[in-house]
Amino acid sequence: MSLQLKPRLTLISPEEYLAIERNAEHKSEYFDGEIFAMAGAGKRHNLIVTNIVRELSLQMKGRPCEVYSNDMRVKVSSTGLYTYPDVVVMCGTSQLEDDQQDTLLNPTVIIEVLSKSTESYDRGGKFAHYRRLETLAEYILVAQDKCFVEHYIRQPDNQWLLSEIGSLQDTVQLPSIKCSLALTEVYDKVEIGNSLQI
Repeated sequence: MSLQLKPRLTLISPEEYLAIERNAEHKSEYFDGEIFAMAGAGKRHNLIVTNIVRELSLQMKGRPCEVYSNDMRVKVSSTGLYTYPDVVVMCGTSQLEDDQQDTLLNPTVIIEVLSKSTESYDRGGKFAHYRRLETLAEYILVAQDKCFVEHYIRQPDNQWLLSEIGSLQDTVQLPSIKCSLALTEVYDKVEIGNSLQI
């Protein structure tokens, strides 16, 4: 979260937030009575998100799963956080907050592409919120400045197992949705350091 739009003294309700957000030109997150503006994304970030959405969408063709990018709002009902993950996968029947059908309550997989301004939040506070989503089975963090992916899988005891992948020859297996992400595809056409991944 970056820029605070309303001072702490002027708390707003979730209903007020949704009314504002649905008419806003720019996306904002909401938590604990406050609205937080979201920063725009750069070229690498957008390429990675597009690559991931393309790969997952192709693998899910004809299956009861849906892939969303950037604009599908997710609500963590138990904490009250409204946020926009970079990529969301939902399998089964979607549960939506209301008739507007723009706020998902039951994601299966969430993927965040890390940036300098959001990296610590995505790993810490945001992941703490996400872990409260009973339907969430996997959480993936993708670096945009190097080839590196952190993959968390929920275990039966509600613990999370972390694996780290850092080679373009590697593939991330997503067992909850029966998909995989080859890092050569995730980083396709993305400039990492001095090289372009093709």
